[in-house]
Amino acid sequence: MEQTKKDSLTVKTSNNRDEMGRIAAKDGAERINALLAEQPEVNIIFASAPSQDEMLRYLANEPVDWTRINAFHMDEYVGISPDAPQCFGYYLKIRLFDLKPLKRVFYLGDFTSATPNPAECERYAALLKQYPPDIVFMGIGENGHIAFNDPHVADFNDPLMVKIVDLDSACRRQQVNDGCFATLDDVPTHAYTLTVPTLTDAKYHFCTVPSKTKAQAVYNTLNGAITTACPAGILRTCDNAILYLDADSASLLL
Repeated sequence: MEQTKKDSLTVKTSNNRDEMGRIAAKDGAERINALLAEQPEVNIIFASAPSQDEMLRYLANEPVDWTRINAFHMDEYVGISPDAPQCFGYYLKIRLFDLKPLKRVFYLGDFTSATPNPAECERYAALLKQYPPDIVFMGIGENGHIAFNDPHVADFNDPLMVKIVDLDSACRRQQVNDGCFATLDDVPTHAYTLTVPTLTDAKYHFCTVPSKTKAQAVYNTLNGAITTACPAGILRTCDNAILYLDADSASLLL
């Protein structure tokens, strides 16, 4: 593994995707345990995407007192069924939330409505205020988004904690590229998302980004200007953030 630094962001590059996930999970578990030694509970936001598969698999096997963990997830489609394979809450439910005795799990999304519900944003924002996030396990999208803050809707000074967004074409194509949906027409057009400040205000960030499809976004994150054209660039301003790459996602950095 190679370790470098870009501004405040630490970058750890592994030889392969499995090693990347294992190292990210180990680092994350160590930070969880360090926080648990100082405070009664730890509040964690989790991303839901194939990029997180290896990290979550290893994290579930780390020695953590899950009974003192409160869990959030960072985004959800509007109009999705809660038990659909593409549902982000369901993704985390079967990979972590149902496997461990977490103290509280807060699911995002109004599954009673096929249209956006602003009240759902207010409900989830109130929970985030009650349980301020300590840690974010996250990824970066092919268009450089973090959560569903695509470039055209990302706001580094967003006054909202949770909002409804329309998804850009690159973001929706990624869902097809990832194998989550068969065609572009199947991908929902709107979603609930935690905003950029909600994510960056957390104390620690563990950002896991594998695969060649993310190579350009990784390059832009580390080498571009820190603007909403590549929202993930904001991680370079976070004091305790680590970006985990595999050989494929780091291929343009060589």
